[in-house]
Amino acid sequence: MSRFSLNQASIKYATVPEAIAATVGSGIPAIGLWREPVGEFGLEASAAAVRDAGLRVSSLCRAGFFTVPEGPARRASLDDNRRAIEETAALGAPTLVLVAGGLPEGSRDLVGARERVRDAIGELEPHALAAGVSLAIEALHPMYVTDRAVVSTLGQALDLAEQFDARAVGVVVDTFHVFWDPAVLPTIARAAGRIASYQVCDWNMPIAADPLLSRGYPGDGFIDFESITRAVVDAGYEGDIECEIFNQEIWDTDYATVAATTMARYRERIEPHL
Repeated sequence: MSRFSLNQASIKYATVPEAIAATVGSGIPAIGLWREPVGEFGLEASAAAVRDAGLRVSSLCRAGFFTVPEGPARRASLDDNRRAIEETAALGAPTLVLVAGGLPEGSRDLVGARERVRDAIGELEPHALAAGVSLAIEALHPMYVTDRAVVSTLGQALDLAEQFDARAVGVVVDTFHVFWDPAVLPTIARAAGRIASYQVCDWNMPIAADPLLSRGYPGDGFIDFESITRAVVDAGYEGDIECEIFNQEIWDTDYATVAATTMARYRERIEPHL
């Protein structure tokens, strides 16, 4: 259990104190925090609460959204990303998760959008290096390419990350988003030294009306956690392993039950392969 982390998204409606209480109560040693509840509770208060509880912060979610053309909106987004880097450092987290962003309104130019993601990360790299924070590019399943992330495969995420210092820019391996990819195992091997976060949840069927909410506890769906986890381990990743679930039924469940269930599934489906 020493590497397990409960990502706050799995208990979406929990405040920072409630999320900490559920995590500690289930014997989980780490938590992945989200910027919105941290902002509501206060950055300094959140950092102090985590320290007082004896937890570590595995990551902060999320920043990014880099695809808008040059102009005031893009400058504001980059300023917000710099603040997110500072927040990550203040929480003592090693990793800030980046979601690339979808196509700007009215655009069909995927190539140009991806170039703007690259350029934005280049602007943020010096700030991340100075703060000691790894910017973790998260590839999202292709069904989100237009509205959430123009980076759709782990290979694309690595193509971006490899243009920058490995201390500053890495990738997320999220089972929900990458398990389907025929090249996922060799691509994880290629990611050695670049994996900044490993996130686990399952792929549920049928797809929910809102496809964002089709995640499940590990073991509920179709993902082969053994092969992916072993590939991540073989690539040299030694960091925390977060359970991050977006699922309305799970969100409506009491936080302690969700935390205990994620812990049990981690022990059953992930830990044996480490």
